[in-house]
Amino acid sequence: MVELADLKTVGQPNWCPGCGNFPIWHSLKKAIVELNLKTHNVAIFSGIGCSSKMPHWVNTYGFHSIHGRPLPIATGARLANNSLTVVAVGGDGDGYGIGVGHFVHAMRRNLNIAYIVTNNQVYGLTTGQTSPTSDKGYATKSTPTGVIEMPINPIALAIASGATYISRGFSKEMKHLTKLIVDGVRHNGFALVDVLQPCVTFNRKNTYKWFSERVYKLEETNHDTTNKQAAFLKSLEWNDHIPIGLFYKEIRPTYEDELQQIAETPLARQKIEDINIGTLMTEFE
Repeated sequence: MVELADLKTVGQPNWCPGCGNFPIWHSLKKAIVELNLKTHNVAIFSGIGCSSKMPHWVNTYGFHSIHGRPLPIATGARLANNSLTVVAVGGDGDGYGIGVGHFVHAMRRNLNIAYIVTNNQVYGLTTGQTSPTSDKGYATKSTPTGVIEMPINPIALAIASGATYISRGFSKEMKHLTKLIVDGVRHNGFALVDVLQPCVTFNRKNTYKWFSERVYKLEETNHDTTNKQAAFLKSLEWNDHIPIGLFYKEIRPTYEDELQQIAETPLARQKIEDINIGTLMTEFE
């Protein structure tokens, strides 16, 4: 059995006291324990940002990539060894800004990857500038008179792009968030877990109190998670009522399922001793 102690690292997080990344970190570790995943069979990938330090503080395999690039690197790992449990972690700036192209294509391919986005609606690591999910009109040091752009809606974008497990959590609701991560990792396909994650230092609007007064759980309503149209309508709710939970889920073949090369044996475990590439190499002489 895997225990929380197995996931402990020498270093400990240095996030700001009260940061929403702490409960996300704990929820991820609890999910690994609940799923009883062996640490050597888990690989966590991240980009750049406060949340992207996550692989340093979970005792599994990890890769801290460059800004906006955790998904293509996680894709490579997943295709090289499709027996691994692959998790990507990043912030809203990382995933919905510079990495949004990778986000869309990973979803339409339906890669078997769980992607946790810690969405604090600012660039927290670089001291609170506007991010792609900042509310219209929100004033930051980079937009002192208020944001004039409409924010990205990651849930609606995921539905339109073909993700097969689309959810939103709230970092204050750890038990609820842990279940979303567990179910997302178990899901055979691309799983998005967008997490409302208050930045206690730089985002003075979207606070724990602000979210607590507005969030409600979809599973406590009659929401049909197999109805894409209903999920899209729910994704448009914001401000006064903000849904959290599972928006949409469908079962369809993953990208890996349709690759004959890895149907029987992961690429990393295939024998290459008898492969002769001489004929191919002569074509380049």
